[in-house]
Amino acid sequence: MSESALKIENDVPPSSGSSEASDILDLKDDEGWEDAEPDEEETQFISLLDDEVFTDIMSMLNHCKDKYNFDFLEIRKKLGLDFYGNIKLVNYVRSRVHSGQKINSNISRKDFDDEIFLKPVLEDDALLFSLDELPEIVEIQDLELQDKGKGVERNPGELVARISELEEELRRIQFQFEDYRTTVKETLDKKWDDSNAVTGPSAVVKEEKRDDDSHYFSSYSYNDIHEVMLKDSVRTDAYRDFIYNNKALFAGKVVLDVGCGTGILSMFCAKAGAAKVIAVDNSAIIDKARENIFNNGFADTITCLRGKVEEVSLPVEKVDIIVSEWMGYCLLYEAMLDSVIWARDKYLKPDGLMIPSHMNMWVAPVADPDYVADHIAFWRDVYGFDMKAMQAGIHDEAQVLDMPAKTLCADPFPFLQLSLHTTTVKDLTFKRMWQAKLKQDIDALDGFIIWFDSFFMASRDETVPEDARAEEWTKYGKKGIAFTTGPGGKCTHWKQGVMLIDNTREKAVGKKEGAEISGELEYTVPEENSRALTIGLTWKFGGEEKVEKQSWKMR
Repeated sequence: MSESALKIENDVPPSSGSSEASDILDLKDDEGWEDAEPDEEETQFISLLDDEVFTDIMSMLNHCKDKYNFDFLEIRKKLGLDFYGNIKLVNYVRSRVHSGQKINSNISRKDFDDEIFLKPVLEDDALLFSLDELPEIVEIQDLELQDKGKGVERNPGELVARISELEEELRRIQFQFEDYRTTVKETLDKKWDDSNAVTGPSAVVKEEKRDDDSHYFSSYSYNDIHEVMLKDSVRTDAYRDFIYNNKALFAGKVVLDVGCGTGILSMFCAKAGAAKVIAVDNSAIIDKARENIFNNGFADTITCLRGKVEEVSLPVEKVDIIVSEWMGYCLLYEAMLDSVIWARDKYLKPDGLMIPSHMNMWVAPVADPDYVADHIAFWRDVYGFDMKAMQAGIHDEAQVLDMPAKTLCADPFPFLQLSLHTTTVKDLTFKRMWQAKLKQDIDALDGFIIWFDSFFMASRDETVPEDARAEEWTKYGKKGIAFTTGPGGKCTHWKQGVMLIDNTREKAVGKKEGAEISGELEYTVPEENSRALTIGLTWKFGGEEKVEKQSWKMR
């Protein structure tokens, strides 16, 4: 069985699997496509357990039941699977078969609970597109009610509650199904456009605007990234503590959560007493956020909207508070702050509050010979072989690493502060001078690191010094909440941005303690990707005329 199963992808032509695919391929009436063959192929359902092909879904499932004693319908009924559960089960079975592993009917939810099983194993798997055609699951208790319900009086309140539960479940499934269909349709559209691009002298070249947002938003559709952020206790605790410690600020207020993700910040605000919270996100995670909010009893307080904050229509004209976790690597990677600023200018009341309120950014030179030896010089002698080709580009990209504080060879320099109540989009690309003094002898200057500190202040009138350090803020009893992403604090998922100097072109020169270093730091956004970031640095040591220069990409 395993050998034939492994041949499925190579031997069986991929099927369109949905009515959308048929519509996309139906181009016979379009000008210039008179010679194209009409799409007359029937939908093909590839067996779950071998390479047999069927023209309807039930014949395929009956084949699996009769030949292999594998009853897909009974398993989904026994496990009480929702829409996503059905998708995971299909892909779990196919992945097992394709890897030559046996399948039996004793499958549990734990076997395919991983989000990886949402990814199709077969390209254009017709079964995934036709799950809504399967018979509805009728619960045993409902059958018993039909059989025994005659003459039995039921509490009207219980029936109304049960109906409400079923309606809400139906609504959630409809949202899930429509979102999945839309995703599949967009994928098919893109594949058709890519594989049928017209070339040649007669081709009409249509220049389309690059969509930098597609990958960005889709990357936030899956659980993994949200799990990482939620488990970042430095980050999540800071938001929670500020909101819960300032319930008077939220009581009866209208809050806008930009990029709500799982809905955690929205629920913090609702629990703190907000009268209304509007949660906005343009990724598919909004559907899970809606369920999270419903399951925790906040559906009457929190309204979820899917779309870019610049495009959705809010149910209010103004809000009292905007809360958002918009920060990226080196603070500005992914350019989400642009949207938060737009929302602030559009919706925040004149006396409204931004959470967080201030960001202080830091740069420091580093000397870390151990890292250079382990990750750069390593390639010059790999089991006796010179693999210097692997070093190509290693100095062109900014790294995201958690650097030990001991690698800083000078005190950090505060090069920029952003006050979220007044910062503009123009402020997000800049050039700033910086300087430092070595606090130890070094054999070579290996690079620079950049990080940021976040501050949460309860009033827009409260200020934060530009050189304020978050790790000292709470220690000295300052107002508000603060956290650092730098090497002086607990590691966060942001870590630090590390820019390694290319010292391979010429031998680095050692420097003594007390040597002064200065230069210019620049943030720009590359034209080819508006969500990416380019960081440029110049530097020179005091008493030297030579100015060094290098830039790094973060994408």
